[in-house]
Amino acid sequence: QLQLQESGPGLVKPSQTLSVTCTVSGGSITTSPTTWSWIRQPPGKELEWMGHIVYDDRTRYSPSLKSRTSISLDTSKNQFTLKLRSVTPGDKAVYYCAKDLGWRFDYWGQGTRVTVSS
Repeated sequence: QLQLQESGPGLVKPSQTLSVTCTVSGGSITTSPTTWSWIRQPPGKELEWMGHIVYDDRTRYSPSLKSRTSISLDTSKNQFTLKLRSVTPGDKAVYYCAKDLGWRFDYWGQGTRVTVSS
């Protein structure tokens, strides 16, 4: 059974870089043709897809976040990591990682809450 687990800082200061990691167990992140996504949900708002990384390291990002976002794989740890630069209080959200089928997400982590505050 595939399991995903997010880990993050909890609190980030404005203008800093947020880094959240998803550890995958029960399967390899490099299995073809797997895609891994990051999704977030700000308080009182809908889920927002942020970007994804494919098993072969190709990435795609939401146009609204592309300038501040990067996603990378760490195959040695079976993890993938989201980095969001220059955060503002508007980036406060629960951040989720998920396995992406293209038309839906079939496995999700439980989410990690991130607050942006000085």
